[in-house]
Amino acid sequence: MLLNQKKQTNGYLLTFILCFATAFFILLPFMVVDKGFFLYCGDFNSQQIPFYTYANDIIRSGGANYSWATDLGSSFVTSYSFYLLGSPMFWLSCLFPTSFIPFLMAPLLALKFAVTGVGAYAFLIRYIKDRNHTIFAAIIYTFSGFSIYNIFFNHFIEPIMLFPFLLWSMDNFFHDKKRGGFAIMVALNLLNSFFFFTGQVVFCIIYFVVKLICKEYKFNLKEFLLFIFEGLVGILIAMCLFLPSTLDLLANPRALKFTDGMDLVVYTKSQQYFAILSSAFLPPDPPYMPNIFTEASVKWTSLSAYLPLCSFAGVLCYLKTFKKTMFSRVLLVCIVMAFVPILNSAFYAFNSSYYARWYYMPILIMSACTALAIKNSTRAQMQSAIVTTGIITSIHLIFALLPTKVTDDETDEVSYILGVVKDHSKLLLSVLTALLGLLLFYMLIKIIKNKQKRIMLLICCVMAFTVFYSIVHLSLGKFPQWEKDSAYKLETYDEKDALLEFFPDDEFYRIDAYECFSNIGLHLNIPCIQFFNSTVSPSIMEFYPAIGVDRAVNSKPEFEKYAARGLLSVKYTLLQHDDLTEFFEINNTEGFVEVHKTDEYTILENENYIPMGFVYDYYITQKQFDAVHSDSRSNLLLRGILLSDEQIEKYGDILEPLPDEKKGNLMYSYFVEDCKQLNQNAAENFTATTDGFSANITLDQDNLVFFSVPYDKGFKALVNGEPVEIEKVSAGMLAIYCEEGDNDIQVTYNTVGFNLGVVLSVIGLVILVIYLLCCRMRKKPSPPQPLIDFPNNTVNFEIKIDHYLQNKINNTNQQTGEL
Repeated sequence: MLLNQKKQTNGYLLTFILCFATAFFILLPFMVVDKGFFLYCGDFNSQQIPFYTYANDIIRSGGANYSWATDLGSSFVTSYSFYLLGSPMFWLSCLFPTSFIPFLMAPLLALKFAVTGVGAYAFLIRYIKDRNHTIFAAIIYTFSGFSIYNIFFNHFIEPIMLFPFLLWSMDNFFHDKKRGGFAIMVALNLLNSFFFFTGQVVFCIIYFVVKLICKEYKFNLKEFLLFIFEGLVGILIAMCLFLPSTLDLLANPRALKFTDGMDLVVYTKSQQYFAILSSAFLPPDPPYMPNIFTEASVKWTSLSAYLPLCSFAGVLCYLKTFKKTMFSRVLLVCIVMAFVPILNSAFYAFNSSYYARWYYMPILIMSACTALAIKNSTRAQMQSAIVTTGIITSIHLIFALLPTKVTDDETDEVSYILGVVKDHSKLLLSVLTALLGLLLFYMLIKIIKNKQKRIMLLICCVMAFTVFYSIVHLSLGKFPQWEKDSAYKLETYDEKDALLEFFPDDEFYRIDAYECFSNIGLHLNIPCIQFFNSTVSPSIMEFYPAIGVDRAVNSKPEFEKYAARGLLSVKYTLLQHDDLTEFFEINNTEGFVEVHKTDEYTILENENYIPMGFVYDYYITQKQFDAVHSDSRSNLLLRGILLSDEQIEKYGDILEPLPDEKKGNLMYSYFVEDCKQLNQNAAENFTATTDGFSANITLDQDNLVFFSVPYDKGFKALVNGEPVEIEKVSAGMLAIYCEEGDNDIQVTYNTVGFNLGVVLSVIGLVILVIYLLCCRMRKKPSPPQPLIDFPNNTVNFEIKIDHYLQNKINNTNQQTGEL
């Protein structure tokens, strides 16, 4: 028994080392190419690196309630809680200087994979019981196609990492009667990501119900109530991030779109069903480059359930051999949910957008099934499953041969081409990669008869195969953008100091960045109107569409919207040298003058810059605003402040309605005059702080002072020491009523729900501590064990004990596939 326990303990460390080593060798070639960085593509470069760097700097500087460098301004907590504020790996990164962060992205990623393996091992060892088979299952879970795909998003790896610990703590509660662990794991998972936690709750309910049906969870009412209590305490502990994030999310229009009608039961496009099925047999395509089933919702959706080396073969063998086990039932429920839209959306609070970002949960069960099938099924059963899987995988080649009609847009001539894929070579590579893994799997099952030798060789092969297929996957996503992305380090990290030497730091302004790397403002800690973040202030989501700018996941106002730049206090435009010719050819740069050059950038200054904080003479109604084409609405917002009917009734005596002659002529020459007029009515100074802003303005009469700051209920204003109401105006911005004369404006910001959330989290922690102390005090000490008088033939006695224990194991029935 001691020897067995020692092996299990070593299993955790060995799993950690093997997973870390595998991740290290996956990332190493790219770190060499990137000279210490790990650059991928898309969201990883545009969000994860700047987010980690910026948030690290904020935390090390003492924290912030309000982030001015986040789009037009947003709560720091709600903008980054989804991405990193609840991640233990982010807080680990805060131990290092900000300048280290870009170089730490790869080591942190490798560490995430290593901890993921440990969590999977902790959960699975209960069911697989053998150390080496459990290590194998932990590796294929850790490096599934889902995990490798989601390196692109980076912060999606944390839910994959923490989820096995959640199930492990759930099992510990019911099987081992261990208390407190479930509450802690609920808190950690919810703190890490409120988005993924919704799906985890759904899966835990499925897991719990199936366990009950299989009679694996046995408890009384008191234990069940304690279980619910621990879950609620865990949620309470996480309220510091969960409450403000939820309140902010409910105001975000992206979160309030729900599935309805036939979309509840049938996917609109039939290709979706093939894409879901295929995801278990082929390694994933890069997130932004789907190759087949391109008419389905595949791009960005994390649609992958591929297990390295084994593909679906182990799962297929298990489902055929052990049909009524707990694992098989959980998987069958998940398969049904994947194919029914309303059930699939249950993992995302029934949002109408299609995602497969919950697949890592059934993948954990699939990994267990694969290891149990290898361990307990016959070689003939496994070989048959591998052959079947190989045939299904090979069938994908038919998509390269299907004739497709193509019509020339200019001549209307019809011709036919072979294939319904974007790239035949990528399809061939994907199929051959999957078949290579299956071939290795088949050969090891067929040739190696000894189970322990076989599983050790399988571990070695799955590590090598994982490194191979992961490097292929990352390369397919990375290098198509390499012509641009290869300059990432040079144009962000290396050029930062040269840019900061030019940009003044004694006044508030925003910048623009034309064809530069996304979120360059975060690298500089300077507000930039080009910004990529899905969880910014909901008022930004309202403002940009109102002026004709699409705002789904990023803010990218076109350069021709020159009036928006005046309205938003944009003073400088940052251009890459390589883009200058194209930029000046396609854009009217009147009003912008070149003022500085660095090695990589040219900087233009906006002659029509308007300082933050100014007053109008006129107001406009919503009807007048809607009547103007969206391309000209930002011009109109320089003529008058947009007020609701209630606000017009309230402030109509201090502002005049916009005259008819000012409703037209929304052209550049008039825009210049509008900017000059507003400059004369601007605040003397404006100071942005980490918890709000202040300004001074002298008025000839009572008026509303407009600030291009997104309206948020978290703002509170004092004017000359007296509290005043903040108005939401101009499609999402804010204004403050000031009286005639000198006005000292002080605005403070507190994230809505954050202070209450912190209080609730502290209460939750106190409750947990008291609960753990009570559990410890009530735990009865084990009665003293009587001394055993061993017989003289100790060896024979030990053999009898071993036989007895082995028989107990063999008779535990086949609920988890044990023979």
